[in-house]
Order: sequence, then C-alpha cells, then structure tokens
Amino acid sequence: MKFLVIGGGGREHALVWKLAQSSHVTQLWCAPGNAGIAAERLARNDAPAECVPIGAEDLPKLLAFAQDRKPDLTVVGPDNPLALGIVDLFQKHRLRIWGPNRQAARFESSKVFAQQFMERHGIPTAKAAAFTEPKSAKEFAAGLEGRCAVKADGLALGKGVLVCQSTAEADRAIEEVMVKKAFGEAGSRVVIQEFLEGLEISLHAICDGKTAKLFPTSQDHKRALDGDQGSNTGGMGTYSPTPFLTEGQMAEAEESLLGRWLRGCEAERIDFHGILYPGVMLTKQGPKVLEFNARFGDPETQVYLTRLESDLAELLEASVDGSLDRFDLRWSPAAAVCVVMASGGYPGSYAKGKPVLGLSEVSKMSNTKVFHAGTARAGDQVITAGGRVLGVTAWSATLGAARATAYAAVEKIRFDGAHFRRDIAAKALP
Repeated sequence: MKFLVIGGGGREHALVWKLAQSSHVTQLWCAPGNAGIAAERLARNDAPAECVPIGAEDLPKLLAFAQDRKPDLTVVGPDNPLALGIVDLFQKHRLRIWGPNRQAARFESSKVFAQQFMERHGIPTAKAAAFTEPKSAKEFAAGLEGRCAVKADGLALGKGVLVCQSTAEADRAIEEVMVKKAFGEAGSRVVIQEFLEGLEISLHAICDGKTAKLFPTSQDHKRALDGDQGSNTGGMGTYSPTPFLTEGQMAEAEESLLGRWLRGCEAERIDFHGILYPGVMLTKQGPKVLEFNARFGDPETQVYLTRLESDLAELLEASVDGSLDRFDLRWSPAAAVCVVMASGGYPGSYAKGKPVLGLSEVSKMSNTKVFHAGTARAGDQVITAGGRVLGVTAWSATLGAARATAYAAVEKIRFDGAHFRRDIAAKALP
C-alpha cells in the first residue's frame, strides 16, 4: 500500500515512523515533511520516506499530487487542513483519506459548536457561554469572579486559550482576543468557560463513524516553563499512561464522555472518522471535558505510537472502512515520556537556522527516538526551522526509567537557544 501523510511536525514524524514499520506499506510520502521524516526507511523494502514540498494547507496542490501518485490512503495530521475541508475535497474526487470531514472537524474548529454540542447531549463540561462582543463577555466573566478560560472560537495553533484568575485579568484577556485580535479572526467569537479545579489529562479515541476505541491516558504540559508557569504553548512534553484514573473510572469516563458523544453524533448525523481528542479535567465531581480536538495531539502522538503494538496502517484502514468493532487495539505496558526541545523565545518570536548537534549520539541509545518537529536540512546539517524543534521520546518498563532516559538523551542534544521543561511527568512520580 502507498500512503501520503500530510503535515511536517512531530506528530507527523511519529505517524510516518510507525507507518514505516508496517509490512503493508510499500511507499510513503509526507507533505511537507521535515529533516527527521526524510531519514525514515520502510521495513518492507528499505525505501526512504519521501518529503514533498507542498504545504499542509495547499489543498489544490495536495489534491493534484494525490491524483497523480494515487496513494491508497492519505493521512491528515494537522487541524487546519481538516477545518478547510481536505477530507471532503479528496472524497469528492474519490480518493481515500483518513480524518474527519469539515462538518465533523467543527468539534475543534469551533469552540462554540463543541460547547453547545456538549450541553445538548449531557456531556459533563464547564459552565460556559459564547460571545461576539466584548461587553457581554466581560459581564459573564465578572459573574465568575474572573476565574475563567477565555477561548477563541476558531483555530489558533493550540494557543487560543487564556486562563484568568481575576476580573481584571479576564478583561485584559477579552480585549486581547476580541479587540486586539491576538489570534486573528479566530477571536471574533469567544467562549468564556468557568475555571475548573483538578488535574488535566488527555484522552484519545479512534472512531469509524459508529464505533470509538479509547486509547490509554496521557498528560500534556502546555505551559512553557517548569511548574506550569509561563505562556501557553502547543505542548512542551507529555507522558503515558497517567496514574490518575482507575480502570473503573476509565470505564465511567468512557460512557459519560465518549458514549454520550457517539450518541450525539448519531442524533445529529455527524459522520466522524478519525481521532477525537478531548482535553479532560479530573474534578471532584468527576471527569469534565474542557474542549475537543479532532486529530492526534502533538506531542501525545509521540508517546502513543511508541506504545502502540497494533499495526498503524491496519488501524487507520479500519477507521476509514467502519470496521473498528472487529479491530484488536493492543498496547505495550511500557511507559513513554516525550520532552520537547524548543527554540529560544518560543512561543513568542524565535530565530531559525541554528545547527542541531548530538542527534547521531542519541540514535545509538536503546528505547529512544527523537521525533523532529521543526527541522530542516542545510547541506549535511540538521537546522532548526520552528518553535518546537524536537520531541525526545523514551520508553521503559517504568515511568521513572522512561523519564530518566528521555532526559539523558536531551542532555546530549545541543542547539543555540534550546530550552525545555525539566518537570515532564513529575506529577505522576512520588
């Protein structure tokens, strides 16, 4: 089978790496890819994964490429192409593609739609309301004493959420999003959501339109600095599994969150094929959904795919074909930890083009994989080309051992301005 993966970050490197291990995959393209993806080779025939210089949002060129090369399945990594309707476009031209269509992608592309869907179908979530002008948004936030999250309705690269602890802070956040347009047109509407106390975890479920299979738990670290301080980012590291839910609580969450979501999709005729990724807060009243994503998380993908024992090509096929109910989803009992190494200044402005050293040294370490997120090649060198540069990932029998290995690998890698959190997975350890 021939596969085309769309995207060029750490999530897409993990998808390519796992697909390359499948005996079914004979050819693999990634658009646009990155320096790490270009170094992957297929287990079936030792052919290289080929990077194609087409942007993930350039739908006409992606369509033309797919019509010319005829991949058996196109796999969409990022959220923007899904929101733009790439699945609908490919299906219109009778090309097989994995990911939710434009209607289903609204769970991520519109916070307002997702919030109202949860309220309609009794999915536990925070008290919230949607606004199109700042005055009423500020009044609602004041009613919550300013303890709230101000969320841009549209996509904002995983950063369109400002968490506030006072009325003054909430007023500033609303001005920032709605008036100053910090997230562009994504902030034309906002959802103001009450602040929920508890531990936040990431859940993922793969869906085929009628069946959803839940992944193990993971926990992302969104803030730029240790101790959950600093600015919100796209994710500075993650680990899986978390120790915060018992099997019984997982079963309860699966019914109250996923079961109700599935029944809601059926009632509203939403045909969802792909990954549903709810961010979940474990409150004293039980798990509550903060928001939905409609694709694999980044860097959650890196820890999930290092633990996945099932064939990823077969899993994606089952999701497209509607046969997940017959698919055996198998996971390694090992724990995995991913530490993101970012460019100096991220998530603000940062320089590119810094040489990355130490990668060959880390490649010799066992149970370790460096997933490239923002890299490029300049001659023989790998250089930085994004805010999040690498996702240094390790797995082991225990979380403590996986964490120690990941940080040992991080210490071997150098580039000018590199910064990373030193407390990834610390919440789960004594």
